[in-house]
Amino acid sequence: MSEAPGTPGVTPPPGDPTESRIGVDSWVAQAEGRRARRRGPARLLARGWEWSPDPVKLLLFVGLASTLPFWLNEGDLFNFGLFTLLYVALALGLNVVVGFAGLLDLGYVAFFGIGAYTYALLSSSHYGIHWPAEATIPISMAVAALAGLILGSASRRLLGDYLAIVTLFFLQAFAAFTNTANPTVHGVGLTGGPNGIANLDPLTFFGYKLNSTKQQYFFLVIVVAVVAAALHFINQSRTGRAFRALREDPLAAEVMSIPVNRLKLLAFVLGAAIAGLCGTIFAASFTAVTAGSFGVPLLILLYAIIILGGLGSIAGVILGGFVINISSQFLAPQNDHPDVKRWLFYGTIVLIVALMKPWYRAVLVLAATIAFGYAVHAIVSATTVATWTTGAPVAAGSRSIRDGIQGWVVMPHATATGPHVNFNTCLYIGLVVAAVTVRSLSGWWRLAALVPTLYLTAMVWENILAQNPSVTALILFGAMLIALMTVRPQGLLGTARVEIV
Repeated sequence: MSEAPGTPGVTPPPGDPTESRIGVDSWVAQAEGRRARRRGPARLLARGWEWSPDPVKLLLFVGLASTLPFWLNEGDLFNFGLFTLLYVALALGLNVVVGFAGLLDLGYVAFFGIGAYTYALLSSSHYGIHWPAEATIPISMAVAALAGLILGSASRRLLGDYLAIVTLFFLQAFAAFTNTANPTVHGVGLTGGPNGIANLDPLTFFGYKLNSTKQQYFFLVIVVAVVAAALHFINQSRTGRAFRALREDPLAAEVMSIPVNRLKLLAFVLGAAIAGLCGTIFAASFTAVTAGSFGVPLLILLYAIIILGGLGSIAGVILGGFVINISSQFLAPQNDHPDVKRWLFYGTIVLIVALMKPWYRAVLVLAATIAFGYAVHAIVSATTVATWTTGAPVAAGSRSIRDGIQGWVVMPHATATGPHVNFNTCLYIGLVVAAVTVRSLSGWWRLAALVPTLYLTAMVWENILAQNPSVTALILFGAMLIALMTVRPQGLLGTARVEIV
């Protein structure tokens, strides 16, 4: 017997993935099933991380960090160990304000400087005061926390861009005061002006001095572990839940009787106190403080750490600090590693192209780019003078790599005169035009335009960027961050949020 027209069909059984129900997002409901279908080492590692208790994660960090002094020399321990832990501790304090409470604080580095200058005044020959660290550290943290309370009280009614402008003004005012004001107190300039304050005492606890880099490093490991544990307990408490409510929606939090203003002040005070602690350690480790150490570049670095690690994630901030500092140290002009930069550059390009879906488009674009480069090089070699293709790549490693680059990228011989004197300028202009063109196209036309654009990018790298390490470091560092954030917009260990794209 046939079913009458308009008669409803058989209702799918409950739990059927094809069933559509009002108020239920089928994509979200099937999330666990998709996770179960994923296999591989990365998935197992992620599951193991999720299931590991927080004390185990902290002990793992302390154990791994404590091994560095045994296989790094003093110089590498200072650059890759001490600086990394210092940035991690600073980023943990900034994460309280930005990640926990959602306040866009651009004056955070000023609290770091306040702690450093407080230690410099109380533990140096500047005024003949040589207090030990057990007295100076609490005072430095209290002074920085008081400054945070004052700034938070003055800006507690501001949000977003307005708060950012006020706090940035505070940072610039601090920089101007320490660098140019330098008021005279007891016959001596309070901040030392551009020269700062030198000859600071090392950290001294009950007569025991931390003189060596290894001693200072182990002390920083303890500080980071204590700060991370304290922030974890705060984040899991009622105060932490109130911070998250403030971050997501201040108006809704106020309606739910959460003391928004007091929470803002608490976030400023906690963050400033941690920054003051870090400033004390920084001043004692360097035995000097200058105004140039507390500027906007450091603020940008700290924001890169917490954004890369994940806003509000303590473990993410620690991981982000390691990634940011180690990569920036490798890319720094004074620690020039041309081979590392070249591998990072081409690896970033391959990673960005590999994000294309479906996968065969990425393979097609990469293969076409390689073929296009050899074709262009052959045409230029056959139709122009020899100087157009006799340039040598900078520190290309092995001979096979150097020959491969020379046979693929058009590199004119470096000379002040000749037909290719303006070649680099034309490359810049051509790359900008090609990038704009790719952005304006779609479909297969975009793929076709992407091939010469990638080749132009390689030419700009080999002819211009690789020749200028200082510029290359900043550009490559930014490209790496863009690539990583494209893969995981929520950060390495952050929590993904639902957004409308």
